[in-house]
Amino acid sequence: MAAGGQHRHGSVFGEILDWTLAPLLILWPISMAIQYFLAYSVASNVYDRELRDRVVAVAKQLSYADGRVAINAPAAAAAVLRADQESQTLFQVRDPRDEVVGGERAIPVVEFNPELVPQTVYFRNDHVPGHEVRVAYMFAQVSGMPGAALVQVAETVEKRSALASQIIGDVLAAEFLFLPVALLFVWLGLTQGIAPLKELSRAIRRRGPDDLAPIDEAQAPEEVRPLVASFNDLIGRLDASLRAQQRFVADAAHQMRTPLAGLRMQAEIALRQRDPASIHHAMRQVVTSADRASHLISQLLTLARADVDAPHPLAALDLDAVAREMTRDWVPRAHARELDLGFETAGEPAWIDGNELLLRELLNNLLDNAVRYTPPGGHVTIRVLAGNQVALEVEDNGVGIDESERELVFERFYRVLGNETEGSGLGLSIVRGIAHLHRAEVRLVSNPRERGTIARVIFPRVERAPRRLRSVA
Repeated sequence: MAAGGQHRHGSVFGEILDWTLAPLLILWPISMAIQYFLAYSVASNVYDRELRDRVVAVAKQLSYADGRVAINAPAAAAAVLRADQESQTLFQVRDPRDEVVGGERAIPVVEFNPELVPQTVYFRNDHVPGHEVRVAYMFAQVSGMPGAALVQVAETVEKRSALASQIIGDVLAAEFLFLPVALLFVWLGLTQGIAPLKELSRAIRRRGPDDLAPIDEAQAPEEVRPLVASFNDLIGRLDASLRAQQRFVADAAHQMRTPLAGLRMQAEIALRQRDPASIHHAMRQVVTSADRASHLISQLLTLARADVDAPHPLAALDLDAVAREMTRDWVPRAHARELDLGFETAGEPAWIDGNELLLRELLNNLLDNAVRYTPPGGHVTIRVLAGNQVALEVEDNGVGIDESERELVFERFYRVLGNETEGSGLGLSIVRGIAHLHRAEVRLVSNPRERGTIARVIFPRVERAPRRLRSVA
């Protein structure tokens, strides 16, 4: 037993062979016992017919005269009942008064009862001193005799057992002859049966480390196709994860090149200055460039976390409360840009399954875009609507987004042409990635009251429940 209570499986070939041979080894002795019983039954039927003929032959030799039963031909009866080398045969004749007329007294007597039909041969197993015997008997009716005479012929069972043993011996000889052949065919069948598995294993081993193409399920046996499908699903998720990491590395390298170059240039300018005021101005530019680089790195890391196909814990939370708290956190920054930041509550708890850390990042990016692209004197409103679904809206009266570009702005590093506002072009990509993890839908629509944009994220609503955690990928 492996750690954690998991069973450690060995060879599939060995498992199948064990489950094939083990029942055979268990059932074979039982089969032999049943075959011996059947063989003994066959042998007994053969010898019972012979006993019946002997009882009838002795009964035909009986006659009745002067109130006595007699055997007309004792020599003929003895010839019929002669013993052979394998068994001993005894006979007995009793008259209606239960007196032994001929034969051996050692054979136990049978009392006549109404269930026994005269002139009908019956059989029983019995004992005589020193022997187990098979007895055939009948109540014979003799002409002129009142009642019926009991005629019995008993035979020891040695030749019955010998015949049964001979039959079993012949069967065993045939089985021992065919058993190795059967085992060979089982071995060959199993070898041929698992050959596709071995070929599949070799095909996987021949792959290069960068070959993440799915395996053709049609080339796999039907029983293995669910495993191949699961493996292909794993390969697909691994490929998506690797591609996301490669995109992240490429994007990070590309995007960090500009702020780092600017940071270096500002530092070099500061080193060349002698005037304290100029040095102070140059260092302020260095700090500004460092802040931009830090913000870009933070967004790249958030995007990488949203891209990676890894489980994120979700719990029932009140989106209205989260949005209210985030609004308070953004008030100082909105005031610094001379913006009116407002919050419209749903008026009731808006329960969703969510990850609070990721939801805060989503709202941070929506607010960052709204605040960044709304001119001084404008307003930004955060709104939560609760119905059959829960909607989170961030409304602004900024520059707006042309309808033709509302889908394009969700692509990484896409910037609206003609917009001089600084930004990384990652915010809405992060929003869409986090929304996807929450099975939510994000849309950009025009502000119906004035110029500007409403970013709307629609979540599935859940009933309030005890706090629970689950993971989604």
